[in-house]
Amino acid sequence: MTRAQELSDAQWERIAPLMPLVRGRSRPFRDHRQVVEGIVHRYRCGIAWRDLPERFGPWQTVWKRHARFSRDGTWDRILTAVLADADAAGDIDWAVSIDSTINRAHQHATTLPRVTGGTMNHRNLRVEPGDHAIGRSRGGLSTKIHHAVDGKGRPLAVLLGPGQGGDAPMCLPVLNTIRVPRKGSGRPRTRPDAVLADKAYSSRAIRAELRRRGVVSVIPEPRNQQGHRKRRGSAGGRPVTYDPDQYKRRNVVERAFNALKHWRGLATRYDKHAVTYRGAVVLAAILAWLRAPTCR
Repeated sequence: MTRAQELSDAQWERIAPLMPLVRGRSRPFRDHRQVVEGIVHRYRCGIAWRDLPERFGPWQTVWKRHARFSRDGTWDRILTAVLADADAAGDIDWAVSIDSTINRAHQHATTLPRVTGGTMNHRNLRVEPGDHAIGRSRGGLSTKIHHAVDGKGRPLAVLLGPGQGGDAPMCLPVLNTIRVPRKGSGRPRTRPDAVLADKAYSSRAIRAELRRRGVVSVIPEPRNQQGHRKRRGSAGGRPVTYDPDQYKRRNVVERAFNALKHWRGLATRYDKHAVTYRGAVVLAAILAWLRAPTCR
């Protein structure tokens, strides 16, 4: 792979058959590889769409193709296909870590009218939420990326929310997004072996749901919850138990966020629409899996 390429030949060969084809009498797509590499270049460098180098073709074509693939689920379908191959090869570590990271929204991303103060639906992956997944946190207007990664730090599910949104309310929606099809017969796998999360995800509702699903909960209990439980006596329930050694593996999700923010167009949000911004996060997840040995 040269400096002029964003994807290696092996990576492109893996996803080329998954790219959509023109049906009917519509105009044929411009070369998919040229456009996809333009999308990757834009988000890695954090430049304006208009500043794309000429080797990627018209910037309008690159932007429209990315917006289209984000809305119609193309990026999600490609990620699902890559996950299915990895699962068939036994390469997915099902000790899943979940967390979120806050990214500052640039002023160019905050010019659309937003609905604030109400409960927004951030669980539908292809419908633009009324607040565009932008909220006001301590650092200003920001977006929160909710990630679930496997035991090797590769993304399994991605959702967005406003910057001030809590982590615990998004825990189960993120886990419900995990769906890895089987090669051949059998239901898609949706249940991790274990869920590793920090104290922000400590709640009775989350622990009860994980227990109902037969998933091992590796979530420590914060001190305020410990004190509240002890004050209630026997009515407070049993102390929370978890494996401290297994909890040390939770750092993979932090490393995944660190790698994600190497893409400057993701570390700072410039996209006005949440669906488009999330599509780029999913594209980054696809490339993370394509770097795995089983996908080369």
